[in-house]
Amino acid sequence: MATGLGSNRIRAAVLAVAVVAGLVAAAPAAGGDPVPSMCADGWEATTLVEGVGNLENLDSDGKGGFYVTGLLDGYFAHVDSAGRFEKLLTGLDHPAGVRVAGPYVYFVTGDGLTEKPGTLQRYEIATGATTVLLTELNGPNGLLLLPDGDLLFSTIGVNGPPTGIGRYRPSTGAYTKTWSSLPLTNGLALAPDGQSIYTDNLTMRIFRIPLDAPESPVVISAVPNLVSMPDDMEATRTDTLYVADHAFGSINQVNTTTGAACAIITGLIMPGPMRNPPDGTTSVRIARGGDSWALYITGMDGTLRRLRPPAGIDLTPATPSR
Repeated sequence: MATGLGSNRIRAAVLAVAVVAGLVAAAPAAGGDPVPSMCADGWEATTLVEGVGNLENLDSDGKGGFYVTGLLDGYFAHVDSAGRFEKLLTGLDHPAGVRVAGPYVYFVTGDGLTEKPGTLQRYEIATGATTVLLTELNGPNGLLLLPDGDLLFSTIGVNGPPTGIGRYRPSTGAYTKTWSSLPLTNGLALAPDGQSIYTDNLTMRIFRIPLDAPESPVVISAVPNLVSMPDDMEATRTDTLYVADHAFGSINQVNTTTGAACAIITGLIMPGPMRNPPDGTTSVRIARGGDSWALYITGMDGTLRRLRPPAGIDLTPATPSR
């Protein structure tokens, strides 16, 4: 999640505080610490690309590179396996979630609490042709490709009634505006059972949602620390969840059975004399890093990083197509 610059950003930030305060007041109490506990030993961070604006989301191209979105800079771009960065589309309105599906890359625009209505679009890799599939979306943010080929997208807009999570079927064009009514959702990840997903929202909690019962979300982790702004996420086949969090510019490792969380890296914050959240880490994906799996993360500081795990951590992704 992120908002625009200037007065719109200030207005959205104030609104976000009010929304969070109201939602958290109704949420179960969580005994968090003021800062995240650390579990960073053995993790190795490498910068792949830097200085490219405000990175919001990414997905692997399956060839060692990534498709990424630049939120405030309004672009959709590709980073190849050698780290070469190329803007493919510009002039987009707050592009966010991105997912690769065969010959196409899907992405959303209009991310933000108070942005104008957004879209779901499809980019054809071979030709560069772009097709707008859906319009009038309510602040679309996270995007997830399901095993059956459907797309889920979270919405965080407040210009109208919350629309929760939408579902779109590319093969037929079928669209369910509110597949799950869980409000003000953000990140999305497939669970290893293939029958449920994970998401988070402005209550600072993480939920599991069964695909066959989208109106029955279950809280699997509450606030990991007293200040938290969770964003996008990805799960492993062993059901460990990795979550980007703006508050400390961290990647949190979440045990989906116990709800316990710790940070494997912190401090990835957009530079400046004053903080203006959301300004930290935005998304995390698991992809091949040589002959092993690694985490790849984006941040509002305009940097794409790789995090290699220590020995003994299985990062095999839950998503079978990875």
